[in-house]
Amino acid sequence: MEHIISAVVPGSIAQEMEIEPGDVLLSVNGQVPVDIFDYRYLMNEEEIQVLIRKRSGEEWELEIEKEYEEDLGLEFENGLMDDYRSCRNQCIFCFIDQLPKGMRDTLYFKDDDSRLSFLQGNYLTLTNMSDADLDRILYYKLSPINISFHTTNPELRCKMLHNRFAGEIHKKVQRLKEAGIVMNGQIVLCRGVNDREELERSIRDLTKYLPQLQSVSVVPVGLTRYRDGLYPLEPFTREDACQVLEMIHRWQKKIFDMHGTHFIHAGDEWYILAGQPVPEQDRYDGYPQLENGVGMVRLLEEEVKAALEGVSGDARERRITMATGELAAPFLAGHAERIREKYPDIRIQVIPVQNRFFGERITVAGLVTGQDLIRQLKGRISGEKLLITEHMLKSKEPVFLDDVTVEEVENALQIKISIVESGGNDLVRHIVE
Repeated sequence: MEHIISAVVPGSIAQEMEIEPGDVLLSVNGQVPVDIFDYRYLMNEEEIQVLIRKRSGEEWELEIEKEYEEDLGLEFENGLMDDYRSCRNQCIFCFIDQLPKGMRDTLYFKDDDSRLSFLQGNYLTLTNMSDADLDRILYYKLSPINISFHTTNPELRCKMLHNRFAGEIHKKVQRLKEAGIVMNGQIVLCRGVNDREELERSIRDLTKYLPQLQSVSVVPVGLTRYRDGLYPLEPFTREDACQVLEMIHRWQKKIFDMHGTHFIHAGDEWYILAGQPVPEQDRYDGYPQLENGVGMVRLLEEEVKAALEGVSGDARERRITMATGELAAPFLAGHAERIREKYPDIRIQVIPVQNRFFGERITVAGLVTGQDLIRQLKGRISGEKLLITEHMLKSKEPVFLDDVTVEEVENALQIKISIVESGGNDLVRHIVE
C-alpha cells in the first residue's frame, strides 16, 4: 500500500522541507513502514532519512535532524497506513448485522484490528490475532488494549462468536498480562446466554488478570427491529437488571477490599432499567469505561454541578429546546431544572426522541437519526435553538447515521441547531450564554 500524504501540518518540519499533499512517503531510514506504528517508531530517531516521491514522479531523499520523538507533521490518506482488518466472527449479538439496508457502506464494515484498539479505543475479540500480531503489540508496548470477552467459558464463547477459535483467548490475554500491557474488557450480556451463572464465572475468571486488566464493563445487548433470521434474543426485564446489579455490586465490594479498585462496572442502562440511582463518582475508578456507556450519567451530573458552582445567576431570558434519546431525557430534564435554579427566566424544553428508525428498544442518544428528529420534533419546538449531542453525528462531520445532514434538519424544523461537544460544562454554556 502506498502511503499517500493527505495533509501537512502548518509550521511543521515537513512544510519546511516542502513536502506537499499528494506526495508519497516511500521509506524512513531505508525501511518501508508497514503501518502507523512502524512509522511512529521510525520517527523516534533524532536523525532520519526520508524518501519522498513527489507528484511529478521525482524522488527526494531528505536528511532531517530533529528532536527525539518529534513528528514531521505528516497526515496520510489512510490513517492506519495499512488495510483495516475485518472481523472473522458472526456474533449472535452483532449490532452491524441488525442494521437496515441502504445505509452508507462504512457502517457495515466490521473491524477487529488491534491497532484501532490502541488508536481509537475499539474493542477486539482477539480471534484474528496471530502470534506475530501479538508480538508487535508487545514490541511496541501498545497500551491500553480493549478486549471483548463476553464470557470466559471457552465453549460458550465459540458459540456466541460463531468461531471455533474463540475459546483460545486466555493464553493471549495471559501474554499481554505478563508483558505489562494495560487492558480494559467488556461483556455484552445476552439474556439466557451469558448471564446469571455464566456472568458470575466470567467475573471470577477475569479477576486473575488484575491489575493489568484494569476494568471490565457489563452492558446489555442492543436489539434493533431488524433481527429477522438472526439468533433469537430477548430484551432484559427490570428483574433481570436488578439481579445483574446485585451481582456486580457484590463483586465490586469483594474486589475493592482485595485490590483497591471496583474493576467490574455496570452500564448506565442497567440502573435506569432497574429504577436504581447510578453510583457515586468514586465508584467509577476514574471512568475508564466512559465510551462504553459506563458512568456517563454520573459524570454529566458532576460536570453540570461544577459548571454552576459559584455562579450567582441572573434574570436573562431565553427559550431552549434539547432533543435526546429516551434513556437520557429524564436526566437532562433534571439538569435543566438545576440550571433554572440560577437562571429562572430561561425556559428549557427537553424532548425525548423515540427511535423509530432502529426500533423502540434502542434508547441511547447516539443512535438517534435525522429522520426521527424531523418527524417527531416538527411543530413541537419553541425557542431560539435546538441542542443535540455530538454523539448523534458522524465523527468530524455534521451527518447523522441515516445520512441526513444537520443543515437538512435545520431547514425542515426551521431552527438553528447547536451541537454540545464536551459534557456538562459545554451543555451549561450552550444554554446560558
